[in-house]
Amino acid sequence: MATGATFAALRHRNYRIWALAGFVSVIGTWMQVLGVNWYVLKETGSATSMGLAVLLQAAPTLLLSVWGGVLADRLPARPLLIAAQLAHATFAASLAAVALTGVGGLPLIFAISLASGAVSAIEGPVMGRWSSTLVDRETLGNALALGSLTNSAGRILGMSLGAVGVAAVGPALLFGLNAVSFAAVVVALLAVRPGAVAGAVAADGPTRHGVRAGFAYLRGQPVLLLALALSFVLGSLGRNYQVTMAAMSDGPLAAGAAGYGVLSTVFAVGTVVGALVAARRRSLSYGTLVGAGLVASGLQIVAGLVPGVWSFAAVILPIAAAAVVIDTTVGTRAQLDTDGAMRGRVLAALAVTGSVSAAVGAPLLGWLAEHAGPRQTLVLAGSVAAIATTAAAVALDRQHGRAASLTLVVPRPRHPVRRVAWRAARVVRPAGAVCVVATGGTAARPLRLGELALAGEAARH
Repeated sequence: MATGATFAALRHRNYRIWALAGFVSVIGTWMQVLGVNWYVLKETGSATSMGLAVLLQAAPTLLLSVWGGVLADRLPARPLLIAAQLAHATFAASLAAVALTGVGGLPLIFAISLASGAVSAIEGPVMGRWSSTLVDRETLGNALALGSLTNSAGRILGMSLGAVGVAAVGPALLFGLNAVSFAAVVVALLAVRPGAVAGAVAADGPTRHGVRAGFAYLRGQPVLLLALALSFVLGSLGRNYQVTMAAMSDGPLAAGAAGYGVLSTVFAVGTVVGALVAARRRSLSYGTLVGAGLVASGLQIVAGLVPGVWSFAAVILPIAAAAVVIDTTVGTRAQLDTDGAMRGRVLAALAVTGSVSAAVGAPLLGWLAEHAGPRQTLVLAGSVAAIATTAAAVALDRQHGRAASLTLVVPRPRHPVRRVAWRAARVVRPAGAVCVVATGGTAARPLRLGELALAGEAARH
């Protein structure tokens, strides 16, 4: 794909506005993440307490995302998103006040983290559904990939600026800057012109009930369930590299904190590379998902066998790139392959899948690294992920084969001349034969022109 196509989504005015505002907000968010971690660690001297703050912010996703999905399908998105940005700005300003005055201390920090996580859980599906209307269907995958690029670049820049700021003046400045950054998102929400993009993914649809309807819809979508299941396995066993990188740095690689910092930086660069790779692809299909899953799983096995820090870093970079391709592909299919009236609830299920995979995978990999060894953990987890990806590929192929075929039921025409043609066709192609059309890039045989004409005539009479 041409270089210009890598940034195809930017040709839409609405998306340009949103991408710029999102970049500013992501920088502020990661500055705040670093500030909270540093503040809690300084006050308690406990990494466990720091992890508790992170857990409190992530936990509401498991409970509230499904309700956020219902709101995304039922209510206008813009007012909800503006209210969410104002709430986040208030939380950030409150953190700054705590850091400056010490009033409330750690209990208030934890309470704000929990409240912020609750707002994010409800906001996520709403924002995901609304942002898909800023581009047309052809560039949606590109827009999601560029969103990953924005998040990765914003994370790197935010953490770098945050490290300088917290060392110079303390975390209060980081919290204050994050509070201001949400103003950019509010301005973008007001500046975007709804309905300006022809061919955009529909934002509206006939609303059907609530959370139960969402679960019922998912049960009837086997391909999507397979994609979510594969995303869970790859996320839990292959995505929690903050755990395995730390275990390898402290153990077999003997790299210490400095080596862990280098590996974290390399991983972040890999996510940028992965976003660019995903953006350059013309389409993000289930084949892309399987291919990226196999690459990530195979390289994870290799990562457990390499001897030194730099060889480990060389393997980590493409693993991080494959992880972004996996996430972008699953997000694209969730947007394009679902009923418009259920899209918010599907995005909520995707968010819950990501949270559960992190909550399950991180302690599991940590326990395995402690009892079996970091290298053995990487090899075992990569092997299981590779087997799961292969099984998912077989299952997806079967589902695709079923979707690619249909039985053409041709009623007997009433006109005498056409009835003769209908009987002749039955001799060539007996009744009950399956007539296959080419769909979704399969190798199925298309209907011949004469068969289509016969079917059309029969349907009219």
